[in-house]
Amino acid sequence: MTLLLTTSDVVSLIERQTLPRLLGQLEQAIHDDFLHWQEFDKSARLAAHSPNGVIELMPVSNDRLYSFKYVNGHPKNPRLGLPTVMAFGALADIATGKPLLISELTLTTALRTAATSVMAARALARKDASSMALIGNGAQSEFQALAFHHLLGIDELRVYDIDPEATHKLADNLAAAPDLHIIFANSTAAAVRGADIVTTVTADKAYATILTPEMVEPGMHLNAVGGDCPGKTELHRAILNNALTFVEFEPQSRIEGDIQQMSADFPVTELWRVLSGEASGRIEASDITIFDSVGFALEDYSALRLLYEHANQQGIGRDVALIPELQDPRNLYSIIQAQVAIQE
Repeated sequence: MTLLLTTSDVVSLIERQTLPRLLGQLEQAIHDDFLHWQEFDKSARLAAHSPNGVIELMPVSNDRLYSFKYVNGHPKNPRLGLPTVMAFGALADIATGKPLLISELTLTTALRTAATSVMAARALARKDASSMALIGNGAQSEFQALAFHHLLGIDELRVYDIDPEATHKLADNLAAAPDLHIIFANSTAAAVRGADIVTTVTADKAYATILTPEMVEPGMHLNAVGGDCPGKTELHRAILNNALTFVEFEPQSRIEGDIQQMSADFPVTELWRVLSGEASGRIEASDITIFDSVGFALEDYSALRLLYEHANQQGIGRDVALIPELQDPRNLYSIIQAQVAIQE
């Protein structure tokens, strides 16, 4: 049997764990797996692009488990009553190929993305960081805000979106976090002014320049989350030229990240090297650091692994007969014979 987790199952798990605790567990799980980076078989995701968006498959494995995620990105979907991002994934036993878990990953992707952002900021931002600008207040924004608040101690949030309704939605959803002071800005420039961390999480599939050089101040950490496919950026290239840039999986980031604007020899550092102590992160307090995040399959592997563990411990989800149970594994046709016999 294969364990199935629906969106309501994941919500139940969040309720039992609490959101701050689960975000912390996700950050730790992703951190642990990044420390074993070289044990994983990795590849850039396979993408099918269309005029309205992209559909991607994201596989990764080690000598124990295999995982993949199906995920889309269609910025116009909200006009159709659909999320911009929708996802599901699977976890399988590498020794036999047996599927262990099929899970929703739409909600979980938002959680793991926020946890990864915090993990990177913990390694790259100034240790005294206490304020963050959040540019783009759509579906991912609450998760980023709460992860930075609960896990990194950010207590001042400066918010801006070109759609005021998105910002009001964000503020309403964050009302339950009274210790998080929200400042409403009337422009990106006003929001980022004086911020220690700037998170950009915009959705449009376009070569955008959400941040321009004059907005960036010494000592800032930029958490660039929205640029995640060819033809989609958020940072002016001059910002990259004046910063230390860190990525997840360089072959994928060269295609999809903000560094797609740069030459093939533009220097970047994979984040796992900083976490393992093999490379430096921030060197001086005045350094500008960038986490050019596009989302990588190993983060989904970590999330699926954690979901599977919690679901088994707490009895969440249900077993489904995804794979046929056979008395003789070589006799697949017997399933049809048995069904015909029942009908007769």
